[in-house]
Amino acid sequence: MTLEEIWPLFALRIRCGPLELAPVRDDDVAALVDLAQGGIHDPAVMPFMFPWTDAEGDELARNMALHYWQSRGAFTRQRWGVELVVRRDGVVVGVQAVGTRNYLVTKTGETGSWLGLEHQGRGTGTLMRQMLCAFLFDHLDAEEITSGAFLDNPASMAVSMKVGYRANGATRESRRGGELALLRRLVLRASDLVRPLDPLEVEGLDAVRPLLGLD
Repeated sequence: MTLEEIWPLFALRIRCGPLELAPVRDDDVAALVDLAQGGIHDPAVMPFMFPWTDAEGDELARNMALHYWQSRGAFTRQRWGVELVVRRDGVVVGVQAVGTRNYLVTKTGETGSWLGLEHQGRGTGTLMRQMLCAFLFDHLDAEEITSGAFLDNPASMAVSMKVGYRANGATRESRRGGELALLRRLVLRASDLVRPLDPLEVEGLDAVRPLLGLD
């Protein structure tokens, strides 16, 4: 058997325009570590609920590898997450992810993403989110998709608004070991999705749907 036959997610490819999304494999980890170590955001701010980018050097590298391994190792139909490495014109630029619980009942998932600093400001963040949301709605039967952004992270909020998310309340969160931060909750429905200009090209779907219990 091939590795793709054993773990069908590895055969998944989502393409649109200059971007390709594919599940993170071990061969991708070193490139993602190099990208993250080159910077994702201003160290004075923290756009993530879990401050994983505060780690440095070897600790950041090990933490990232463990995260991707744990994500695969904890995968079940009741609770799963998929981390997709994003390539623009063949170059690794970041990660687009989705996580969900009880998907067969709820048909909803939460998106999250990051981009290397050198690749920001080119529309990549918007397109990769559009791609994932269109894939979830059109190919995995999603009925809504959620996300969130801290109020001091206008760049993430701008991407969400471009994609079609709507405000869905706010919560008070503890960030970076005790700092109060307000998190704007967002929700997206298929009718509100602002789709990418180019159609999606999807490979490997026929094996992914049974893995998730959809067929």
